[in-house]
Amino acid sequence: MSSTLRTKRLLRELRQIKKSSGYITLDSFDNIDRWVVRLRGVKGTVYEDEEYSLLFEFPKDYPLEAPVVTFIGDSPVHPHIYSNGHICLSILYMHWCPVLTVDAICQSILSMLSGPERNDVYVKTAKTSPKDTIWIFDDIDV
Repeated sequence: MSSTLRTKRLLRELRQIKKSSGYITLDSFDNIDRWVVRLRGVKGTVYEDEEYSLLFEFPKDYPLEAPVVTFIGDSPVHPHIYSNGHICLSILYMHWCPVLTVDAICQSILSMLSGPERNDVYVKTAKTSPKDTIWIFDDIDV
């Protein structure tokens, strides 16, 4: 994808995030390749009014290639979110589709937030990038 088309797409998504619900807000924007998005826990969930930050790092081939998305700072306690910030969510890896947006990723993360912690084994064996992990998305125990 040309850098011009990539930039136009990211700027369109940036405008979309700025108009998004109160649960998703742009926290910081240093450059087009790296955003910090703040998520606020949805009312009626165990995460109600909790706030978490997601780092989005966009590769040169975005949107053909998924962004690297990790929690920074405190991560929510959840079986598919690890204390190193990695997120086990199929749309970030094997089920990525170029029509997905930052807003759609954030909505997916907000919708999956619930449940107990299961973290220690993964963090001890995790690769540096979550893209290097072989994820199992069909976890029937959750």
